[in-house]
Amino acid sequence: MRRWRSFSSLMVLGLVLAACQSGSTQSAGPSGSAAATEEESRAPFVATSYPEGGPADCAYGGEFSQIKAVDELTVEFSLCYPDPAFLSKIAFTANGINDTAWLEASMVNHLILAKPNGTGPYKLKEHVRGDHVTLERNDAYWGDKAIAEELIVQWNAEAAARLLALQAGTVDGIDNPGPDDFGAIEGDANLQLINRPALNVFYVGMTNTFAPFDQVEVRQALAMGIDRQRIVDTFYPGGSKVADYFTPCEIEFACEGDPWYEFDKAAANALLDDALGTGVRFSTTIFYRDVVRGYLPDPPLVAQELQAQLQANLGITAAIEPQESGAFIDNSSAGLLDGLYLLGWGADYPDPTNFLDYHFNNPANLQFGSIDASITEPLATGAQTEDADTRRTAYEEANDAIRAFVPMIPIASGASATAWKADVVGAHSSPLTSERFAVMDPGGRSQLVWMQNAYPLSLYCADETDGETLRLCEQISEPLYEYETGGTAPQPALAEACTANDEATVWTCTLRSGVLFHDGAHLDASDVVLSYAVQWDLEHELHIGRTGSFEYWGALFAAFLNTPAE
Repeated sequence: MRRWRSFSSLMVLGLVLAACQSGSTQSAGPSGSAAATEEESRAPFVATSYPEGGPADCAYGGEFSQIKAVDELTVEFSLCYPDPAFLSKIAFTANGINDTAWLEASMVNHLILAKPNGTGPYKLKEHVRGDHVTLERNDAYWGDKAIAEELIVQWNAEAAARLLALQAGTVDGIDNPGPDDFGAIEGDANLQLINRPALNVFYVGMTNTFAPFDQVEVRQALAMGIDRQRIVDTFYPGGSKVADYFTPCEIEFACEGDPWYEFDKAAANALLDDALGTGVRFSTTIFYRDVVRGYLPDPPLVAQELQAQLQANLGITAAIEPQESGAFIDNSSAGLLDGLYLLGWGADYPDPTNFLDYHFNNPANLQFGSIDASITEPLATGAQTEDADTRRTAYEEANDAIRAFVPMIPIASGASATAWKADVVGAHSSPLTSERFAVMDPGGRSQLVWMQNAYPLSLYCADETDGETLRLCEQISEPLYEYETGGTAPQPALAEACTANDEATVWTCTLRSGVLFHDGAHLDASDVVLSYAVQWDLEHELHIGRTGSFEYWGALFAAFLNTPAE
C-alpha cells in the first residue's frame, strides 16, 4: 500500500535536513572527506530482476513487464507494448540511477531527500536551509569534468530581486527575468539575455470532485468566459501566445483536433444559467503559489486579473489565496484544492505523452478529479503505437475530448529567458529548463552562482515534479540517457547505448564501465533495476520518497504494480 506520512512532507524534509546539519550550516554529501577504497566499494555483482518471479501480467495496465540485470553492465527492459518515446522517458530526471546500498540505507530514514549519492558532474557540499545549496566538482566523474569548482544555487521569488543580484555581480546567472526587464538586459553590455523556446502551457485548473466544478456545463462556461488574449497581452513578454491546445504546437501531433473555445461572454452566461438557474452564481477561491515560471511570469497579478474577469464577465466572486510552493504542489496533485488554481507545465521531453499522459492519464495525479474514458482511451492508443497516422488520429480524438470535458482551461504558452553576466562562457537556456551548469565557465572564477525562482523541495527527484527541484537534481544524478545540452534530443549518459528488438518491446541497455557514485560505489545493472523498482511497485518496501506519490511514474509508464483496487 502507498505510504502516507503523519507529518507534512515539508516538515519531514526539514527534520531530515536539520539532522544532517547537526547544528551546523554544512551538510556533506555521502562521500564525506574521503572516497571509499576499491576493496570497500567493489561488492560482488549479484544479478537481479524485477519482479523476481518472472514478468508481470500486463493486465495491470502499465508499460513494463520486467526489468532484468542480465550481467554487470547489461540491463534489459521488457515492455508490454511499444513506446515511441522510450528513450526520451528514460532520459528524464526522475529516472536517475541510485546506488543499491544507498537506497537501502537512506530511503527509510528519509536521508536520501537531503543527502543524494549520484554519479553526476557535481556532488553535494552543503545545504544552508533557506539560503543556498553548494555543490562541488566531482573529480571522479566518468565524463568531462565540470568547469567551475563549485556551483552555488540560490533562490528568490521576486524577478526584480534576481535581476538586482545579477546587476550587482553577486550572481552569475538568473532564471526568468521579468518580462519588462528583457530590454534593459539586452541593452546592458555587462549582461546577456538568452531566450528560451515556449514549450510550456499555463492553465487554470479545477478539481471536478468539488461542486460546482462537477458540472461540465460550469466548466465549459468558465472556458468561454475568460478572456485569455487579454491575459497574454497584459502580462506576458513578446513571443508568448494564447494556448489553443494543452500541448505546445511545436511538438509533433500536439495540435490535432479543434482549437479551444473563443471568448464568448453571452454563451458562457447562458451555460451558467442552464446549469445553476437563471442569475444564480457562486463564490470560489483562486489558489496560486507565488513562484515565477516561464509559463506564469507574475502570479499575483494574473490571479487578480482572473478574479476581476470572473466577476465582470460571469458574476462569480473569487477570493485569492497564495500558498507556500511545496504545499501548493502537494495539494493540487492530491486534488485537495476546492476552487480554481493557477498552474502550468514545461516540457520534459518533446512528445504529447509528456503533457497529456502526465495530466490526463496518470493514476498518481489526482489534480483534476475523475478523467473521462473519452480522453484516456485515445491517449493510451497514442502512447502505445509508433505509427504516425494512428498517433495523429488518437491525439485528434483526445484533444477534442479534452475540449468537451474541460478538466482545465489552457491560457498561454509563455516566452521566457535566462540572463547571465556577459563573461559566462557556455551559458544557455534549455527548452526543457534543464540547464547544464557543468559546461559553463564563469569568467575563469572558481564558483558559478545561479539564482532561481524557488528552493528545492528535496534532492531525491524520483518523487518530485517541481522544476527548480528537478534542475538541481540534474547536476547530481544521472539517468541512462540524458537530453542534449540546450536541446531536447535524448543521448547516452550512464548507458553507452540502448537498442530495441524488431517489435520495440525489449530494450537492452549497455552501461558504461567504471562509473562511480559519489561515495565511491561502482555502478552496475542491479542499481538500475532497484532504482526503477522502488518507483514502479507500490508495495515495495522502499516506495517512500518525500510524499510517496511518485507522480512521474504514472505519467511516463502508465501504471504502478500492485495498485490497490478502487
